[in-house]
Formats: sequence, structure tokens, C-alpha cells
Amino acid sequence: MKSLIRKITPAFLIIFYHFILAKTAAFFYGYPSRNMIVVGITGTGGKSSTVYLLAKLLEAAGLKVGVTSTIFFKIGGWEKLNDKKMTMLGRFATQKFLRRMARANCQIAIIETTSQGIEQFRHLNIDYDIIVLTNLYPEHIEAHAGFANYQAAKGKLFAALSKTYHKKFAPPKTIIVNGDDEHAQYFLNFWAEKKIVFGLNKKEYFGAVGTVGAAGAVGAVDAEAIAVGVENIIAENPREEGTGISFKVTGEEFSLSLLGKFNIYNSLAAISAALSIGLPISKIKFASSAMKNIPGRQEFIEAGQNFKVLVDYAFEPKAMAGLYETIKKIPHQKIIHVLGSTGGGRDKARRPELGRLAGMNADFVFITDEDPYDEDPMEIINQVAKGVEASAIAGAGAAGAGAHTNVVAGAAGKKEGVNLFKILDRREAIDKAIALAKEGDLVLITGKGSEQAMCVAGEKKIPWDDRDVAREAIAKR
Repeated sequence: MKSLIRKITPAFLIIFYHFILAKTAAFFYGYPSRNMIVVGITGTGGKSSTVYLLAKLLEAAGLKVGVTSTIFFKIGGWEKLNDKKMTMLGRFATQKFLRRMARANCQIAIIETTSQGIEQFRHLNIDYDIIVLTNLYPEHIEAHAGFANYQAAKGKLFAALSKTYHKKFAPPKTIIVNGDDEHAQYFLNFWAEKKIVFGLNKKEYFGAVGTVGAAGAVGAVDAEAIAVGVENIIAENPREEGTGISFKVTGEEFSLSLLGKFNIYNSLAAISAALSIGLPISKIKFASSAMKNIPGRQEFIEAGQNFKVLVDYAFEPKAMAGLYETIKKIPHQKIIHVLGSTGGGRDKARRPELGRLAGMNADFVFITDEDPYDEDPMEIINQVAKGVEASAIAGAGAAGAGAHTNVVAGAAGKKEGVNLFKILDRREAIDKAIALAKEGDLVLITGKGSEQAMCVAGEKKIPWDDRDVAREAIAKR
């Protein structure tokens, strides 16, 4: 019924509906975000991990924190995994959470903010003080009808910073951007009182500074706004190992039990946000031991088995490619990969690409159901399988030409029923993958991470957690 109403309703009415709903929700709950420092974290990849790392860092530093994100909800000492299958909740739900945070005397609210949420005005009347961009690359393109629209949707959040309520107790209105991202300058061109870039390489960026209005709200950018330098937060001597990452920031050495180059960036984003809030680097270093064990993000499942099981949220190609780069640094024998792809019309082009990556890097591939929504789950599985088949042809071609390749031994040339399996039931796929594992192997389960539900036809949600299913499968052995 909802989808039918959306189809027959003019677009301008839908936009107006979302706008009014956002305004009403903020008014109804008394504009609660004005009582806290609000950090908005957006980007294509790494949003959820950065939210989690920042929350744990600030909490360890003695601050009371509230969170809404893909991974979890948090209000001070209370927290639970996100069971809503929504990264950014609806307007009333978000404002209600913010009200609860304010009543609990939270000092910081961290809101994971999505492009689709921005398009639906879910960010409206959330009075952000700090906005962080983790990175930007092509994703959700079908939903936004092109990359330019996707980037512009993110840009609306940065543009809104100039209109947010000015709090006397809050730090300057700040934009924090991944300086190594090719789109950094686009976001630094928006108004802010302070601008920070983080990364592995120092770059000279400039941005315009506007004026602060007299009525407590930040004014629009002046026509004669001056160009100012942007502060750099650089990770010096970054290192990745199979047990963690390390780097130095402004003289302090950080060693974190997180895997992968992408987590160096996520950690830098969190550290930059903590610095902008006003924490000294020495206190951040002291509290950094809390930055670990992100649920469903490169999470090892330990249940006494003699092989590794790794659960990860990676559901799009760039994240999957980064995950495989990380796996290269983890000692292992064969790789057994369980994956699928999301339905609901979400970026269908990624499906064969996910299959190609699994086919080129894993020894055994199990393709299964993920979140089909109203799509035919077997059709999704077959589309992913086409990518595995394409990877076999590419791998054979590279080997025949004598070309150098990073493909693992035995990965190319997948054959259904031998090292490629299409299993509709996700529990059965995980069971069989884990049953196949031998000592020293690595079972990789991707696509859902710590998500607490699987979305199927008829807008139904089935309770689910890949980590629990993996533990059950290990116990069956």
C-alpha cells in the first residue's frame, strides 16, 4: 500500500510531506538537539564504524554520549543493537531519541546521517555542531539517479550547518573532511567556523568562513567571506598488521586492535571529531583503548574452533575489496566466503561485481539470501553468481597469459557443486560453509554484520544475527 501511494503521489507533495513532518517532530519534542553538542557523521563507507569508535572514545574520556546509527542506539549507559533495519530513523523517532538523550543529560549526540535521510529532511532541525565526511564514492546511484545527485544530497547536510542553532556551550561550527578523498574540496567549500581535514597525506585546502548572526543562529555566507587555511590532522607512520593498526597523531602514538587501512581513516575521523569537541590529544590517547571490537565489522567469532570465522558488514564492492586487502595480512589457509546481495531495487549493478570479487579471492563461494525484500531471492543469487562465473573466465585468461595476479591459488575456475554453491537458505549456507572449514581456514560471512533482522517480502522482518548463526553452526560441528 505504501509503495502504491508513493507511485501515485506527485513528487512535490512527497517532498512537502517530509518537510512538514520534520518541522512538526522537532517542535513536538521541543528542539532537544539544542541541549547537546551534536556530531553528524556521513559518507559512503565507514560511517557506522566511525560513530561507534567516537562514541566509545568520548565515553572512555568521561563524557555522557547518545547515539543513533546502523550498529546501535545509545543513551548514556543504556545501549542496544539497531533492530530497525534503518540507519537514520524517521523524524519523530529521531527527535524522540534526542529528547531522551537530553533528559538523560547526555553531553554529546552522535547521529549517523544518510543521503536518503537528508533527501527526506530527517536532518532538518537537528542542530548539528560538527559534521564529519568519511569519504565519498559511487554508491546508492540508482536511488539518487546519478553520482552528482548523490554528492549534492550529502552537500545539503553541510549547507544546513549555516542555519543551525548557535549554542553558547558548543564548539565552533565545524566541518571535518577526509582530505585524501578526491571530493574533499567540494565539501570544504561550504560555510563553517572551523574546517579540518584528516588523512595520511598533508594537503593544502582552503575554505570560506561566513559570519555569525545576532539571533543565535549562524548566518549565511558573506559575499566577501575570506579564504582561510584548513587544519590538517595527519596520521604519521601508519602501519597495518594482522593484529591491528598503529599511527602517530600530533606526537601521540596510537595502537588499536582494529584491522585494515580503512580503520586508520575511521579512527582519524573519530580523533578529529574528539579534538574539535575540545578534548586534548593526551586525553584522547588515554581513552583510545576503548576503540575496538566494532560489532559486525571485521568481527572474529571465537567458539573454540581451529579455524577463523570473520563476520563483516561489507555489502558493496569497494568495501569488499578493502576487506580482502585486510584478509591478506591475516594468516589463513583457504578462504570460504558466504555472501549475497540486497534486494528492494538497491543498486543491482553491484551484484555481479560482488560475485566477481568473491570468485577471484575465495577458494569456496557460497551465494545465499541476504535481504531480498520483495525481489525474487533466487534471481538475486543468480546475478551474484554471474559475477563469480565472469571472475573464473578472467582468472583463467590472466593465468593463460602469464600475467601477474593477486588471485589466490585455486580461486579462479569455480564450478557449481564443487567450489561454488547457490543455497537459498542463509542458515543452511553458513552451516555448510563452516562444516567445510578445516584447520587454519578462514570462513568469511559478509553483507549483514551485526544486523538484527532480515527483510523479506511483504515488508516482513525476520529476527537474524549472522554472528549467532555462525556460533550455532560451529557448535553443530
